[in-house]
Amino acid sequence: MAKKKTLFECQACGFQSPRWMGKCTSCNQWETMVELTADQIKFLNETSRSSSTGSALSKAKPITQIEEDNITRFSSGSSELDLVLGGGVVPGSLTLIGGSPGIGKSTLLLKIAGNLSRQQKKVLYVSGEESAGQIKLRANRLDANHENLFLLPEISLSTVLSEISNERYKFIVIDSIQTLYSDETPSAPGSVTQVRTITFELMRVAKSLHIPIFIIGHITKDGSIAGPRVLEHMVDTVLYFEGDTNSELRLLRGFKNRFGSTNEVGIFEMNKSGLNDAKSMAGRFFDKDKLQSGSALTVIMEGSRPIIIEVQALVCEAYGHPKRSSTGFDNNRLGMLLALLEKKLDLPLGTYDVFINISGGIKINEPSADLAIIAAILSSYRDRELSSETLFLGEVSLTGEIREISGLTQRLKEMKTQGFSKAVIPNKPMEETEIKCFIADEVSKVVEWM
Repeated sequence: MAKKKTLFECQACGFQSPRWMGKCTSCNQWETMVELTADQIKFLNETSRSSSTGSALSKAKPITQIEEDNITRFSSGSSELDLVLGGGVVPGSLTLIGGSPGIGKSTLLLKIAGNLSRQQKKVLYVSGEESAGQIKLRANRLDANHENLFLLPEISLSTVLSEISNERYKFIVIDSIQTLYSDETPSAPGSVTQVRTITFELMRVAKSLHIPIFIIGHITKDGSIAGPRVLEHMVDTVLYFEGDTNSELRLLRGFKNRFGSTNEVGIFEMNKSGLNDAKSMAGRFFDKDKLQSGSALTVIMEGSRPIIIEVQALVCEAYGHPKRSSTGFDNNRLGMLLALLEKKLDLPLGTYDVFINISGGIKINEPSADLAIIAAILSSYRDRELSSETLFLGEVSLTGEIREISGLTQRLKEMKTQGFSKAVIPNKPMEETEIKCFIADEVSKVVEWM
């Protein structure tokens, strides 16, 4: 008798193996290998055979003979979303939006669907998680009611594809990819095979019919999109929502964009009328009239946008093992800065608890705030209040040197706009500015200035 062929597939990353393994060697997840049935193995063989046959018909061409694609965009009705997408929605693009539950994924896309329907564009909103009545309630709150917005509460992919082929839609929303189910794939909804097959079909529809499709994806406990990583590789754009659900501010950050930059960040505000563009970030993350000892101000860059934030530090004597904790700042980098202060300035911080907090719930992902962190720590240690007119900018190295930062001109212009007059910076600015700049190339000079 012929030996039965077995195939196991990781439900976290899609890795396949002829033997069962307790730990996936690709993504290092435990107990994720599931044996595929004979029908599933047959389906995989057929799809791989058809894809290899199609690729054999193509022929390579010199790159000098290839013509560029002229990318045309249209506005989504949200300036912040257009900024993250690189200027607007690209027809035929496939975009994946992820985020924690309740952060505003469905709210944002329903708002965008309403905006586009008022532009006389036919929009289809497919929901496998909510009924049409539930979506209608949210649409009333978002002012998204329009005759060009069509709702389809359905989880069958064949029904969704049939609806798309029968009508000429200009924009499609899928909420969510994990709830759709393909009858042709012998697997449960949300599984690796299902997600991979459905994403491929949606990509084919988007490219062939030139329709932009936005997909909502669930995330796992570690913050990544649930399902195989191939899902993020197949789509054109991957966006993640960040922010605390208890806060009114939400950040939409791009992690992949085939049609633009991934440096931009969209900032939204959750209020009674839904998720709207934040009109202004001025004063959202600091209050210069209430600064106390342990507080310092700096300017960070979120994409091309400078934002002034307040850094708070608390230094107190430790009872037992000293604690180092930070919110919104890298804890490992905090440990490095504390070691630098002990080494270069002989500060006995090894016997003190040190806590760092970034006001407003924002996260710092650049080293330009190092100098502000040190200034806040020194201010709390000495219980000395810093000037509310001064901002600290600079990256601190392991040798105690304060290094140059990017976008210094834009940061100084934002400071001038917000009424600040002084700045401690590592180098002289390229352009003339009304801000009085104190040049400090070493940490010891900052201590002398304070």
